[in-house]
Amino acid sequence: MDRLIKGITKNGFLRIYAVDTTETVNRAVTYHGLSPVCAAALGRLMTAGVMMGEMLKGNEPTLTLQVKGDGPIGLMVSVSDSFGSVKGYCENPAVDIPLNAKGKLDVGGAVGKNGVLGVIKDLKMKEPYIGQVPLSTGEIGDDIAFYFMQSEQTPSVVSLGVLVDVDYSIKCAGGFIIQVMPECDEKTLSRLENSIKDMLPVTEMLSRGMSLEEIVRYVMLGFDVEILEENEVGYKCDCSRERMERAIVSLGREQIKEIIDETGEAEICCHFCSRKYKFETPELTEFLKRAR
Repeated sequence: MDRLIKGITKNGFLRIYAVDTTETVNRAVTYHGLSPVCAAALGRLMTAGVMMGEMLKGNEPTLTLQVKGDGPIGLMVSVSDSFGSVKGYCENPAVDIPLNAKGKLDVGGAVGKNGVLGVIKDLKMKEPYIGQVPLSTGEIGDDIAFYFMQSEQTPSVVSLGVLVDVDYSIKCAGGFIIQVMPECDEKTLSRLENSIKDMLPVTEMLSRGMSLEEIVRYVMLGFDVEILEENEVGYKCDCSRERMERAIVSLGREQIKEIIDETGEAEICCHFCSRKYKFETPELTEFLKRAR
């Protein structure tokens, strides 16, 4: 299993989340057959999602991140909770585009710079919170930081990375989020800016074998950080035959009857794990009785 840690400076001015999602993103590649640039894009989104899920409070809350830019990758979705589970998918998982000017995977080009980032927090209370901001760069990290600033008025440093190996497997993946608390003073902000100014990319730190604790000490150099929590994280799809049955019933009598008359069967493929569920005429007839 992958790991996530949460820490706070002794003065309470800054908090940090750091996560290793190497195994998690590898699972996504296996489920969806992701191209390298799609693995990098969706991996970054899921890495942000699993950290933001840890920020939630409430009774079994969930966080959905949706990115829809004008690039060829199409819609990307990440769903996470406060217990370290995350799942995700992208609309066009086989997209392959040239490397960017720096010779790196062009995530911004694949996602597109014109579009929106949507954040849905379902705290299982009344209506879910829905926030939306325009994409900043399409590189995901910048877009998440922009969301925190615009929608939650929380200045944040967001670093996300996925290093794809030559065989398309994930060599390492992870990230961190540093958030500035409301009572933070200018002196602390200035020290933080100096600390992160010339820092290594998060994938370089992970590929060097640095632990999450070492990464936190490195990016928060000069700060006294207390690690508050450590949790396991991983890719988890909670799809089931019962859930797919409910989806078919929700189509309504007219559509179900149409399916029975035309093909006599229905096959549903889970977006998140690509598992297929097949329903024959007898089951569909039962669903028809339950539908409205």
